[in-house]
Amino acid sequence: MGLMAYFRLIRAGFVLAREGAFSLVDAKELPPPARLGLGIVRLFERRDVKKTGRVARLQQALVRLGPTYVKFGQTLATRPDIVGPDIAEDLSGLQDALPPFDQGLLPDILRDALGGRADDLLEISGPVAAASIAQVHQARLRRADGGIDIVAVKILRPGIEDRFGADIESYYAGARLAEALMPKLRRLKPLAVVETLDRSAKLELDLRFEAAAISEYAESLTEDQNFSCPDVRWNHTSKRVLTTNWLEGISVRDLEALDKAGIDRKALASRILLGFLKQAIGTGFFHADMHPGNMFVDGTSGRVLMVDFGIMGRISMRERRFLAEVLYGFITRNYLRIAQLHIDIGYVPATENVDDFASALRTVGEPMHGRSARDISMAKVLGQLFTITELFNMQTRPELIMLQKNMVLAEGVARMVDPDLDIWEVARPFVSEWVREQAGPRGKLAELREHGERVISTMGKIPDLVDKAENVLSAHEEEFARHRRSGPSLPLSWTLGIAMIAALAGFLFARIF
Repeated sequence: MGLMAYFRLIRAGFVLAREGAFSLVDAKELPPPARLGLGIVRLFERRDVKKTGRVARLQQALVRLGPTYVKFGQTLATRPDIVGPDIAEDLSGLQDALPPFDQGLLPDILRDALGGRADDLLEISGPVAAASIAQVHQARLRRADGGIDIVAVKILRPGIEDRFGADIESYYAGARLAEALMPKLRRLKPLAVVETLDRSAKLELDLRFEAAAISEYAESLTEDQNFSCPDVRWNHTSKRVLTTNWLEGISVRDLEALDKAGIDRKALASRILLGFLKQAIGTGFFHADMHPGNMFVDGTSGRVLMVDFGIMGRISMRERRFLAEVLYGFITRNYLRIAQLHIDIGYVPATENVDDFASALRTVGEPMHGRSARDISMAKVLGQLFTITELFNMQTRPELIMLQKNMVLAEGVARMVDPDLDIWEVARPFVSEWVREQAGPRGKLAELREHGERVISTMGKIPDLVDKAENVLSAHEEEFARHRRSGPSLPLSWTLGIAMIAALAGFLFARIF
């Protein structure tokens, strides 16, 4: 990793400090060394930020720093309870109002990406949405039978791959510095977090993966009529261009338009939150970028129309069961069960006291019950959870990063639509039923089938393991024969054989059970 990554990291810190980004951090929640560092960083704030406390140019700063910083700002824009309503409003422009690239570049981009099929795209409009990675245009698509379809054409920004790569490289630099200088942060696995972001970015920068995600997402919605997504025009899709049919709807953040259309906002907020839970827990495949710029509402049916499938999340049945049972535990206030689940799945070391952990979880769960979302400070909840993870050595799970991030987004959008939404009451019926089903005969049979598949997979590896063990034994026997000493002793081959059998048995036990 070159020195430029560290220079970019320093520049990013300076720009954010200059625009007052670090004024959003509550110093009271930090340990003394961190408070001192925060005080030093804030010396670089612009005078008007120090005077008024208003962080007015954070959006421009994030745009200037690059696409990954813009993605971070998009998440903050949905959380006025954390950053305040003024800053959330300022950051909302990051969703789909970034400066577009030169329209004159479109013909060459489309020709390079689609070849002769680019001629089928007619009357391409100016950008209707310009995000950090790509921008979207409306166009008329000439079909093979001569008919015309109205389509959305998504096009990657020129040079975005290089820019994204530079940002990710500076993230790696920051993660390595954090692990080297702050050992307590190693349990949060900052490097693994960046690796997850890196992989996600590479997938997002190939629009063919997004087209495949749309297709799979549509299949997952067969039993959920509250959500919808576009259809892919595969003949006019490539790595840098994605073409789908055009969806017409009301932006989920245009509350006035929703009211004029007669949309029940309370019901809509419940559908958004419940839809995410059904996708994450029910199918394990979910839209992982549910910010307001990616969500529209059909003015007639009230159906939620999803766009922008560049970031998708996927979790296994094991994590789905864990998530559902943790939510169910909070709903039923069974904090001991939640604590035991964390230990059983390996998120918290088995050496920790489960009763103490349950008591700590109670301090998080109890204040949420019987209160509307308007009354719950997620900033304080997140602060409490951070304290608990440090106290009980909870490990960061990179495979759950997207899920955790999108839970914040989905809840933030639902709260924006209906500030009085009780997230626990919305989640209770679905989560309770899903947990009961998994605990019943059908769920047990599915779990037994998973164990059987694991056994078969492991048994298939035994011949290869035996071959490797024999090779190791042969090599050690030859070595022993050259250096054999006098006197009775257990043959080395026996000793190694017993060790290899014990290791093999341990491997099989761990894989199967």
